[in-house]
Amino acid sequence: MAAGGASGEEITAWRPRVEGVTEVFHAHFTRHAYPMHVHDTWTLLIVDEGAVQYDLERHAHGTPLGTVSLLPPHVPHNGSAATPHGFRKRVLYLDAADGGPLDASFIGPAVDTPDLEDPLLRRRIGQLHAALARPGDELEAAARLTFVTERLRERLRPRLAEPPRRAPDRRLAASLRELLDARLVPGVELAEAAALLHAHPAHLVRSFSAAYGIAPHQYLTARRVDRARRLLLDGVPPSEVAPATGFHDQPHLTRHFKRLVGTPPSRYAHSAPRR
Repeated sequence: MAAGGASGEEITAWRPRVEGVTEVFHAHFTRHAYPMHVHDTWTLLIVDEGAVQYDLERHAHGTPLGTVSLLPPHVPHNGSAATPHGFRKRVLYLDAADGGPLDASFIGPAVDTPDLEDPLLRRRIGQLHAALARPGDELEAAARLTFVTERLRERLRPRLAEPPRRAPDRRLAASLRELLDARLVPGVELAEAAALLHAHPAHLVRSFSAAYGIAPHQYLTARRVDRARRLLLDGVPPSEVAPATGFHDQPHLTRHFKRLVGTPPSRYAHSAPRR
């Protein structure tokens, strides 16, 4: 959902079908200032233009370009532009309930250090936003969310003795490939796959990528496109091919088909020589 005003202020907000993300919020504000308020979610914020200044737990903070800000649930904060031209931001509201991306033990560290200068984390968050904006790419978004939260944990609690990362598991990778093949059209959520295969989502994605040189969502998309090619050459209309191969809709099919094949589905379907 997008909305704008005469002042040039704009917002876009939606609720993605990705477990752990309760809302995506993009905004361009020139004059709006947030009063003190709280959320029942984690607020993960990046600023693309300008800067935001805010108070958290009676301490002043800011978001210069390149900073990642993580505001914990139930902790009052405000917010306003730190420059005359306002700011443009992208926000993810992450579930704070038990089983969410971050548990309550991270609230204290986030209060102490809400602003993180971390280019890798910021790049991962940008990639996550891009995936969340594309309906049908929920498996990719879930994988990217896993790596974002993993990086947040590393930054917020670096002194804790974390268990070493496990080496990639080829058996686990093969099991995931079998699952993806079996669920080619309906698909499978990353959390469901991890539960079925008794693996942590990040370890599952890393094992698959190391074994096959391709991420799980890329593998699934490529298999779907292959099936779409066969149906198109059999004369099935492109409008019917998308749902038959697991794509969200025809634009979703077209985007990935053109990227992998080099031409749109409709043109591909009519490329066969006449007999």
